[in-house]
Amino acid sequence: MSSLATSLRAADILAFHDQCVANRSWAKQSPAQFSDGLWQFVELNHRFNNLLWDEEDLARRKDVADSEIAANKRAIDGYNQKRNDAIERMDEVILSTLANVTPASDARLNSETAGSMIDRISIMALKIFHMGLQTQRSDASAEHIATCQAKVARLTEQRNDLASCLEALLADCAAGKAYYKVYRQFKMYNDPTLNPYLYGGAK
Repeated sequence: MSSLATSLRAADILAFHDQCVANRSWAKQSPAQFSDGLWQFVELNHRFNNLLWDEEDLARRKDVADSEIAANKRAIDGYNQKRNDAIERMDEVILSTLANVTPASDARLNSETAGSMIDRISIMALKIFHMGLQTQRSDASAEHIATCQAKVARLTEQRNDLASCLEALLADCAAGKAYYKVYRQFKMYNDPTLNPYLYGGAK
């Protein structure tokens, strides 16, 4: 059985995500903690999700020039591409540790990859943190606070469920009961050779 697939703990990923999100300057200012292996790409994925979150908020502003919103949109495209690249790299690393595992004849093909699940868990950490900030507002109504508290509880439950599903998938893959493939995103709009508005094919 693969040591990575059986030793990777979702609780460690959740703790890392929460630690980073709590430091609001982390994504832009903190140096990388990991230089190789799976955790390098877990960190990169989470960093770009944090940067994406901030840019998405900024892109909704209505009191700035259109040029600033355009800059936000371009940043979103770039961060989203790098986020997806990190998902694929996570899956490549995980699957490389499973190369010697032969799936059973009745093993199920999982449509969602472990990397995409880690990505979703990263986004859930951001949702929980920012929804939690809403529960601390002194300028909001009691109804708003209560509504956001209920949402934090629901988001936390959803993240815990997803974390359990991630560990179950990794365990099943290591045991040959399940398998998955790296599904390439092939983002066409970011590729100057594929987007007709970038290579001049659109008139």
